[in-house]
Amino acid sequence: MDIKIVREFQNRVRKELDEDIVPFWSQRAIDPKGGFIGRMNNDGVIDEKAPKGLILNTRILWTFSTLYVFEKKQEHLALAKRAYDYVMEYFWDKDNGGMYLLLDWQGKPIDNQKLVYGQGFGIYALSEYYRASGDKDALARAMELFGLLEKFVWDKQYKGYFEKYDRDWTKSKTQQLSSGDMAAPKSMNTSLHVLEGIANLYDVNKDELVGQRVGEMLDIFADYILHPYGTYCQLFFDENWYPKSQMISFGHDIETSWLAQRDAEIFGNPKTIKKLKRMALKLAESTYERGLDNNKSMFYEANLNGVSNSGKDWWVQAEAVVGYLNAYQLTGEQKYFDVAQNIWQFIEDYVVDKKGGEWFWTIDAKGNVDKTKPKVSEWKCPYHNSRACIEIIQRLDQIAKKA
Repeated sequence: MDIKIVREFQNRVRKELDEDIVPFWSQRAIDPKGGFIGRMNNDGVIDEKAPKGLILNTRILWTFSTLYVFEKKQEHLALAKRAYDYVMEYFWDKDNGGMYLLLDWQGKPIDNQKLVYGQGFGIYALSEYYRASGDKDALARAMELFGLLEKFVWDKQYKGYFEKYDRDWTKSKTQQLSSGDMAAPKSMNTSLHVLEGIANLYDVNKDELVGQRVGEMLDIFADYILHPYGTYCQLFFDENWYPKSQMISFGHDIETSWLAQRDAEIFGNPKTIKKLKRMALKLAESTYERGLDNNKSMFYEANLNGVSNSGKDWWVQAEAVVGYLNAYQLTGEQKYFDVAQNIWQFIEDYVVDKKGGEWFWTIDAKGNVDKTKPKVSEWKCPYHNSRACIEIIQRLDQIAKKA
């Protein structure tokens, strides 16, 4: 490996993080009335009365906390505190515990359901803010959220976490991650991000029960969520982990490949780490064979007949670069490094909004931007691209030191 190529790649990624992503969110996404804005369209126009979503706000909290841990810049910690203060003041249900799904622009709940996916991001963000700040109240809240999931959500018979609860932690009649997803008691997506949250919590606070659940969720991924042939992650399940869908989400597969492996390394059991590394390589190879457009970008979705959605969403491309660098680190196979570079080039050429800042939501198969999609929304946030940049920078450092 040519160290000059590695360092040039790394410098390009650091420039994108420091000169585009971070300035956009730290300067243009601040709500002067408190916290952060709820929505901005693709032309940069802010909707001052847009609702504010739990996913967006916990991901912002995680992002600035992680940026502080990564770069030790006080302005990042100040923005993390701004996000933390808003989340705890307005999203936290002071009567029942847990976090509301959606607020109006003034901070009043308009959807008080307890989406388990969102609670997972709450744990992830609060534990990371504790890592950054040392604020023991944030750690206590993260542990409280874990305790609520343990009391109400954890499936004591078949293991895993259900999808959705009402405000009082009564299981919702419709178990569904979002309106666009299949109604099913359990999903790969919720499982991944609750695992991510509790693994982060275990990393900063070695609670025995938290660690036990991390290990059990890792086993669920390797034994149930990964298709028996090892070619993709199944997306939706009944209570006892019988699959209900044959759709393939390339972005979730490549994200799972590196993220579940990282969580296994936090868990620390050598057998689990070995098992999750095998899973990581199966998913990396499968997406490499079936999910790429001329080895330059990643398609969104497929069914058993082939690609069914040829769009190139921002988060899928971000996760793909990390996933293939991880595969290169595991195998030394040049093809994985090369495709990671190619996808980063695609991001620079098509996904980064060079005029308006940040990244476009999606690019179609012909390279056209869908300008109807917002730049900031309940689901459009700095989590995937900032995390990818940090992961890429750190991994390229590791690669350069071995070159």
